[in-house]
Amino acid sequence: MATSKDSTNSQQKKASKTEEEFEVRKNMLDFWNQYIFDIIKQPLKDRAMALLHKERNSETFDNQLISGVRESFVNLCSNQEDRLQIYRECFEAAYLDTTASFYKAQAHEYLAENGVQNYMKYADDKLKEEEERALRYLDTGKGSNSLQLLVQTCVDVLVKSFKEEILRECAPMIKNNETSKLNLMLRLMDRVHDGINPMLEDLEQHIREAGLADMVSAADIITTDSEKYVERLLLLFHRFSTLVKEAFNDDPRFLTARDKAYEHVVNDTKVFRLDLANNKSKIMVSKTQPESKCPELLANYCDMLLRRTPLSKKLTSEEIETKLRNVLLVLKYVQNKDVFMRYHKVHLTRRLILDTSADSEKEENMVEWLREVGMPADYVNKLARMFQDIKVSEDLNSSFREIHRNNQSSISDNVNIKILNAGAWSRSIERVPVSLPLELEDFIPEVEEFYKNKHSGRKLQWHHLMSNGIISFKNDIGVFDLEITTFQMAVLFAWNQRPRDKITFENLKLATQLPENELRKTLWSLIAFAKLKRQVILCSPECKSPKEFTDSTQFSINQQFAMIKNGKPQKRGKVNMIGRLQLSTERSTDEDKEGIVQLRILRTQEAILKIMKMRKKISNAQLQTELVEILKNMFLPQKKMIKEQIEWLIEHKYMKREEEDINMFTYLA
Repeated sequence: MATSKDSTNSQQKKASKTEEEFEVRKNMLDFWNQYIFDIIKQPLKDRAMALLHKERNSETFDNQLISGVRESFVNLCSNQEDRLQIYRECFEAAYLDTTASFYKAQAHEYLAENGVQNYMKYADDKLKEEEERALRYLDTGKGSNSLQLLVQTCVDVLVKSFKEEILRECAPMIKNNETSKLNLMLRLMDRVHDGINPMLEDLEQHIREAGLADMVSAADIITTDSEKYVERLLLLFHRFSTLVKEAFNDDPRFLTARDKAYEHVVNDTKVFRLDLANNKSKIMVSKTQPESKCPELLANYCDMLLRRTPLSKKLTSEEIETKLRNVLLVLKYVQNKDVFMRYHKVHLTRRLILDTSADSEKEENMVEWLREVGMPADYVNKLARMFQDIKVSEDLNSSFREIHRNNQSSISDNVNIKILNAGAWSRSIERVPVSLPLELEDFIPEVEEFYKNKHSGRKLQWHHLMSNGIISFKNDIGVFDLEITTFQMAVLFAWNQRPRDKITFENLKLATQLPENELRKTLWSLIAFAKLKRQVILCSPECKSPKEFTDSTQFSINQQFAMIKNGKPQKRGKVNMIGRLQLSTERSTDEDKEGIVQLRILRTQEAILKIMKMRKKISNAQLQTELVEILKNMFLPQKKMIKEQIEWLIEHKYMKREEEDINMFTYLA
């Protein structure tokens, strides 16, 4: 117990002694500051700043002198709460003022003599130099912000004062691809408030103007070749990406500016435009604005890579994958992805029906890649279902052939049936009447009976417009295998029992049962097939277009038809006369484009109702913001369309406008 009391007394004495020592030291410092330091501090400070001036002018001296003065200002302070008070009021303030004065004089002179671009290098060097000097001469310990103040002072004098002059050089530098100088400008302007925004604007403007100028200059080439069009877009993207990487270090702000400007190039309508007419809509909507044809051309390019074409044959699997992923890269910037989806599905339908895919694995991979880049799930799921239907159809064909294996009269071995799910494949395909060859007419009931036994309750609808086959064609020259559409087959079979007769257009209409427009197109494909020097059918009198056919125009089989090789007619051979498999009639082509608009209308209404159901009550501005967010992966809804669909939904009592505030909407259950 006694030991504890002695220890407490000892601690109290020690604390008392420390307080006395501090008090003595404080009194001594106050005395020194009052009677001696106040008299010498100005000359001392002036001398230190003079030495600093000498160093900036590259004169040599013992730099410990300045450091010693700084330490004196720090150590002479008796204020326990702010030990840097004297240092800040005397040394730091003088250091900052001297620095500002020195560079105000130097900077203007250097700029006038050397120009802006050389001045940027000078300013950057001096900022680094002054930071290094500040680490030697200013207090950088805890509680001191001298370094930050010094840097800001230098930035204000060296950069901010000449901000306009420096930024004036940005646009020419971007145009001339002076990446190292732009990198230097970025370092300088990033230190100044609002210094980067003008640079971002210059970059955006350059990409828009240079990109569009490049596309317009190459319009003669790219408007007729989707491959060259897509490659041109990719070349521009990589060119601008390299600029952003080398000049701006892939700064996120500049990447955003690149994306914004490149999106403008991709969706511009100067080179290509797609008019989506909408004349028959039952739902209120005005005429839409022209759109870029880019999504259609991207889909065409994908088709060239995925189909057996000269392009896909000369590329390796890895090269095809790289190019497909490049397409998806460009697709990210396409505003109206629904157009791409529609055309991509059309091409996929053709490839699957005609069995012209170059690589079935790549086809299925493409579906998953579309899912990865954010394509709508319902669209991707339908594509996946299309592949499933083809595989199921293969199994059905095997079963059907097995059942008819011993039936000598059946043509099951020569027929391939594709049974497709209407929900996944349907594009409102018009069913066109046609008189099929007798063999096929008799075969159809067999298929229907077989399918009915397999799947009761399901109904088959035959779409001969999408069907095709191979026939053996015999004439005076030889025998040839012709790959043709069902419509072409119906026309050629009109001569099956009378190969040397002439048949009028009117009689062909009766024989084939085809609508007049379809018959004209089908006949023309057999009279003027671009890849053949000798055509399958001849017409009399000669016509320059299918529009010139009259009821009395006569048609006959060309008995001299043959494929020409090295200038000589061949007696045997195979020729594909299908070309691009027709998936829609001439009349429904415009309807197909209108279908894009109609689907957009329904998607817009669906999204509006989804938002209203969730929010119950929402402002017009907020509704439009959320609507764009929902639809952006399909298309960018125009404000006019949004307004019209809101009005339609109000009129049909799905929602209402508040009487007190017309910009506020309420959901009606």
